[in-house]
Amino acid sequence: MSKVQKPTYGGQAVVEGVMFGGKYHYVTAIRRKDDSIEYFEVPRKSNPSFQFLKKIPFIRGIIAIIEASANGSKHLNFSTERFDLDPSEDHQLKEEEGSKLTMWLGVAAIGVLSFLFGKFIFTLVPVFLAALTKPIFSSDLSQVLIEGLFKLLLLLCYIYFVSLTPIIKRVFQYHGAEHKVINAFENGKELTVENVQAQSRLHYRCGSSFILFTVIVGVFVYLLVPTEPLYVRVLNRLALIPVVLGISFEVLQLTNKVRNIPVLKYLGVPGLWLQLLTTKEPKNDQVEVAILSFKELLKKEKETADLIKTEEIV
Repeated sequence: MSKVQKPTYGGQAVVEGVMFGGKYHYVTAIRRKDDSIEYFEVPRKSNPSFQFLKKIPFIRGIIAIIEASANGSKHLNFSTERFDLDPSEDHQLKEEEGSKLTMWLGVAAIGVLSFLFGKFIFTLVPVFLAALTKPIFSSDLSQVLIEGLFKLLLLLCYIYFVSLTPIIKRVFQYHGAEHKVINAFENGKELTVENVQAQSRLHYRCGSSFILFTVIVGVFVYLLVPTEPLYVRVLNRLALIPVVLGISFEVLQLTNKVRNIPVLKYLGVPGLWLQLLTTKEPKNDQVEVAILSFKELLKKEKETADLIKTEEIV
């Protein structure tokens, strides 16, 4: 008898909490300053056009990034707004709920734009830095390799320095908690703090791995286009951003599928190395929040699935 495949869930660390996403819902749990747990749920809307595009290799990665940026921004905004708010001020926010839909839509758009802006920066700055080394490294191959090296160094330095700030360090701890919960679930472990803490804080399907793959994939893609003159090189890099993102997403999916196959499992190791920077070992209370978030998602997913089955029978 074939083994029943478990549903695939993803997540994201937010300020003092974790967001998990399933087939029908996105759920975030955060720990507030009074030590209470607050949840934020957003139904997963099904867009027919997006659903069709998500079935097309290389294009589906772009759609996934847009969705992740938009939804992640809404949940991140919720966490930053609520985690340190005095509970006595809750009534003030309830009076503003009517206007929050518009605000969240704006935040979602800003999230997508912020991702694109950051991608432009990490794509173009290495181009100009590599161009400065042209007198020493003049060949196209050497220029592409130097550009990739600058991009990698820029990425590592950025992650390292932001991780030194207390709030980002805690977000990285929640990132580790998110991975541990997913690993525990996928390994069939009961979701207790002890069981979850015993899991790895690294995961093959992490967005951090995806970011690193864009650097590696970019090197190979850029070898196919000229590096001179400089303005052509810049235009090529901008035009190829969707191509690099699309291919990197497929590489990420591939490394996740072969992670249990000897030799092939090492394809995803570079991404796991980067996660040593983007995740930190969480504390027990942080793992508890992640577990509560995931359990709430499972509850919502089951309720919706049962409702759909009932409607189909009727």
